[in-house]
This record gives sequence, C-alpha cells and structure tokens, in this order.
Amino acid sequence: MPDDRPFDERPLEDAEERHRRGLRFRKRDDHAIELFREAEAHLADIARVNRILLELGRYYNPAVDGPIVDLATRRRIVELLESRREEEARRLLDERLALYARIEGEE
Repeated sequence: MPDDRPFDERPLEDAEERHRRGLRFRKRDDHAIELFREAEAHLADIARVNRILLELGRYYNPAVDGPIVDLATRRRIVELLESRREEEARRLLDERLALYARIEGEE
C-alpha cells in the first residue's frame, strides 16, 4: 500500500532496512564477479566464455561509464582463445575484473 503522506512527514527509513537493501545490491554485484570466475575457470570452452562475456556486457560499470565487458574486449578475448592464447585472454579478463572490483570495493 503506497504511503500517501507528504515526503517530509514520512518516517525515516530505519538502519535495518537500509542494511537489507544494501545486501541485495551487493548480491547482484557478486553475480558479476562469479561470472568472471566462471569464465576464467572454463577458458577452454570458448562458446561458454563468449556467453558469459555477453552477459557481463549487459551490466553497467560506472568506472568506465559503460558495460563491465565491452564488445571490443569480448571479441578480443574470444579471438585470443581461438588462437590458443589463454594467458593473454586471462590478462584481459583480469583487467576488466579489476576495473569492476575497484568500484565494488569503494561502495
């Protein structure tokens, strides 16, 4: 049921509610980190990594003012994996994760 009272007459949100809302937010963030871990664990499965990177491209990273993994990076990682250059692909994944994790740690 919506609260029809004017904004300045509504009770302040209690600390417990703010905490619960914060936990839900962090849980969503953790999903992206789990996707990075899954991609790194399955570098031999190029199709799977490509799908994971596509999903990571749907999430916003304020550090780069764009997707967590942009299209150019996704394509480069897939090209590297197809060329059997897993260490270079892993380095790119780690760079994108570092950009993303830096923001999560600052919150």
